[in-house]
Amino acid sequence: MAAESPVESLQGEVTCPVCLDYFTEPVTLECGHNFCRACISQCWEGSDTAASCPQCRETVQQRNLRPNRQLANVVEIAKRLSLQAAKGAGGDGVCGEHQEALKLFCEEDQTPICVVCDRSRAHRAHRVVPIQEAAQEYKERIQAHLKTLREEREKLLGLKVTGERNTQEFLKQTQTERQKIVSEFQQLQQFLEEQERLLLAQLEKLDEEIVRIQNENISKFSEQISHLSELISEMEGKCQKPASEFLQVRLNEKCRCEKRKFQQPEEISPELEEQVSGFSQKAIALLETLRKFKVNVTLDPDTAHPELVLSEDRKCATWGDTRAVCWAVRDSPRGDIAGRWRWGPGNTGLWGWPASLRGGYGLWSAGGISSGLSPPL
Repeated sequence: MAAESPVESLQGEVTCPVCLDYFTEPVTLECGHNFCRACISQCWEGSDTAASCPQCRETVQQRNLRPNRQLANVVEIAKRLSLQAAKGAGGDGVCGEHQEALKLFCEEDQTPICVVCDRSRAHRAHRVVPIQEAAQEYKERIQAHLKTLREEREKLLGLKVTGERNTQEFLKQTQTERQKIVSEFQQLQQFLEEQERLLLAQLEKLDEEIVRIQNENISKFSEQISHLSELISEMEGKCQKPASEFLQVRLNEKCRCEKRKFQQPEEISPELEEQVSGFSQKAIALLETLRKFKVNVTLDPDTAHPELVLSEDRKCATWGDTRAVCWAVRDSPRGDIAGRWRWGPGNTGLWGWPASLRGGYGLWSAGGISSGLSPPL
């Protein structure tokens, strides 16, 4: 156990055993014990028995109270020493009201107090503990709370690391999917171009076959028409001859005229018709596929260019003799030609609006601006 300091020993000698505070107007009894004048008077007040010392219980004379001025001087010296010791220890461990060291802690008011404050009316009924004991208790509470906070911090750090790792994984996945989509669409575009060339080549061959059959039929028709024309002329000439010569026509020539059969022209084969029908079915399927990505745009007459005339269904815009039809590649906000395109909230990303020009040629332009810019394109 640590030895008591001289200042603490001195404070014990100048402390009243009744009020446990520094002596105030100390007096000495016949037995030699010292008390505050007010404290000893309060102890003897209303007592019917002989006065006795509160410390040793020896009977004394009430009137024989000798003031102890030397002890009063020592009390003042002890107070100054205590104040200096408190200031040297921390500087703020002194009661501002009583200039005493803050050795106690009031748990009700949650504030450090001195021994004088403890005896005062404000703290007399409160639970007071030594300040070191209160500090130790609060340190234990703080340590427990710090443990909880550290655990929460570690948990949050773990969640943060996990979240960052998951985010990076998701970003890698989206990047991989992005590359896949780009690659797939490139392959799809290449495939469509190859299919376009193949189908167009097949259509070209089909055109050549149809033209060949048509040319052969025209040649056969021409040959047979020429032969029939010659035969008709010959028969008409014979009909003009006299009856004697007309009847001399040989039977085999008559039979030749009656029995001559002309070749029928070559018709379009079922295989050729099936090929044409197959191309029609492919075209229908292609249109159905494109219709999934095409959406009609409804033009806004309020924002359209003054020189544009919109149709009743607001699908076409007319400027002179030129008509323009707009299509959007997906569901899109409202739009117009040569006017402002109205965007709805939350529309972000890449958008496109292929436009086809029909019915003539002219000078056309398209552009886009963000809100707040002027003049419009």
